Amino acid sequence: MPKMKSKSSAKKRFTVRAGGTIKRGQAFKRHILTKKTTKSKRQLRGTTEVSKADVKSIRSMLPYA
Repeated sequence: MPKMKSKSSAKKRFTVRAGGTIKRGQAFKRHILTKKTTKSKRQLRGTTEVSKADVKSIRSMLPYA
């Protein structure tokens, strides 16, 4: 069998932690920021975990992670 390929889009967006959880960056922080409050922009900083409903599909996109 040939090697499976990882989806490049998933490689750029997700990282798998040592415990097996998958982390992702927050959305809504690229543009149209003037109408968003400082508090809402601050809360969008950093990373968060992927929801349980999406874990299976993301793992299939990253076979070697």
